[in-house]
Amino acid sequence: MKILVFGKTGQVGEEVSLIKRPGLNIRQLNRSQADLLRPELIRNTILKERPDVVLNLAAYTEVDKAEDEEEAARKINSFAPVEMAKASEEINIPFLHLSTDYVFDGTGDEPWKTNDPTRPINAYGRSKLLGEEGIKSSCSRYVIVRTSWVFSPYRNNFVKSMIHLSRKNNHLRIVKDQIGGPTAASDIAEVCIRISEALWADKSLKGTYHFTGLPFVSKADFAREIFKISKRDIVVEDILTEEFPTPAQRPKNSRLDSELTVSTFSIGLPDWRVSLKNVLDELKESG
Repeated sequence: MKILVFGKTGQVGEEVSLIKRPGLNIRQLNRSQADLLRPELIRNTILKERPDVVLNLAAYTEVDKAEDEEEAARKINSFAPVEMAKASEEINIPFLHLSTDYVFDGTGDEPWKTNDPTRPINAYGRSKLLGEEGIKSSCSRYVIVRTSWVFSPYRNNFVKSMIHLSRKNNHLRIVKDQIGGPTAASDIAEVCIRISEALWADKSLKGTYHFTGLPFVSKADFAREIFKISKRDIVVEDILTEEFPTPAQRPKNSRLDSELTVSTFSIGLPDWRVSLKNVLDELKESG
């Protein structure tokens, strides 16, 4: 089976490149091979490669910058995935797309189900939702996987930010009212490949699914666990979101209900604390 992957150098893309299985051919494209700021070129790329499944891991993820660069965010997060979906439909292959909890407004304290009303509160979330809607109307064999709080040894993420900040400060103020499921990029990569294999085998599969690590946790307590595992003596002070203003609003409730994914694909949900230890060990080894 050949999977054509858009997004080679992001957190999940880096982890996908490490997956090896007999009979599995993963062809990853980087920005020079597939410029998502030029969505009109994507169709020819997919038609030339003729894969069995298209997997999109590429995204504009600079949440704060997206407030000023919404057009670029829409090209990468909306227009490009729709072109992928259209090309996949043209040659009758499934399309798998990675999305985000940011399509929700973050109200309440119950985990979001896949069919709950969406109402993004920032430009990044709007661009991702627009992509989801375009995919659904363009491809009959699509799967959208929403996830949250991605971390890995690669690129910028909360775990690496906390380690960096703790080298300069022994007292950090972290929001306590943003709650979600941290999810290791390695776990997402494995799930994406397993779902791709399922889509290839079963033409009836389609829809929107959620996948996150458990248990749900606040950003402040997530930070405490990072420092506990990495044996850093850091005091974490709980603060409210309003005390740490950012250009883009963040949803307070990022909990996602992943039961549909578990029941449909027989996939267990990872304990993020186990994955976190592995990431921290890798960061330590790499210096």
